[in-house]
Amino acid sequence: MKLLMIDDDTGLCELLSEYLTAQGYQVECVHDGEQGLKQALSQEYALILLDVMLPKLDGFEVLKQLRQTKLTPVIMLTAKGEDFDRIFGLELGADDYIPKPFNHRELLARVKAITRRIEHITNLGNSTANKLSVNNIVINLAAREAYVDEHPLSLTGTEYEVLALLVKSAGEVVSKEQISEQVLGRRLASFDRSIDMHVSNIRKKIAEFNITERIKTMRGTGYVFIQGE
Repeated sequence: MKLLMIDDDTGLCELLSEYLTAQGYQVECVHDGEQGLKQALSQEYALILLDVMLPKLDGFEVLKQLRQTKLTPVIMLTAKGEDFDRIFGLELGADDYIPKPFNHRELLARVKAITRRIEHITNLGNSTANKLSVNNIVINLAAREAYVDEHPLSLTGTEYEVLALLVKSAGEVVSKEQISEQVLGRRLASFDRSIDMHVSNIRKKIAEFNITERIKTMRGTGYVFIQGE
């Protein structure tokens, strides 16, 4: 699978490129936001590793413009302790984030968790045989697409995974820990708001179709997808 890394730290890019190449990935590196966006829009990548602090265009602007036309999975590389960067990145449609400095093995685990979805899509092909339908929401499990009253929902890969899990468990509470482990492939850390932000993004996209709230927050527990009106 081909990955794009957009980071102005050339030394880090070289190290990660060597490490990920040894794990079977093809890695291309770009060192400024403007060129990174151009590269991301002009080619197809399985995943983009995107630094926040970049020359010419910062990572947030790159992600914002990318999401206007593409849903390529993105892992944001954020400064350690910068909660605003993490939350804002997730609001703009990042699939996950990892704070710098990070362990190479942890990054690889995050990359694998996301690229496994792509392998799953490839294996399933374009069959539309398996579908879930609850309260105006249709989940096409084979094509990995979601619809509201036959209108497609423009979801990132992570948002789709979260919504599909909630719809599969309609009427039952799904904890944030379950969502994190099953969707992001990692345990939920203390004060981690990733799941909250992904659910918030899903709610906003569903709300654009003027239907009542479908995902209810169970305070201190998790979320439940409402079965009845």
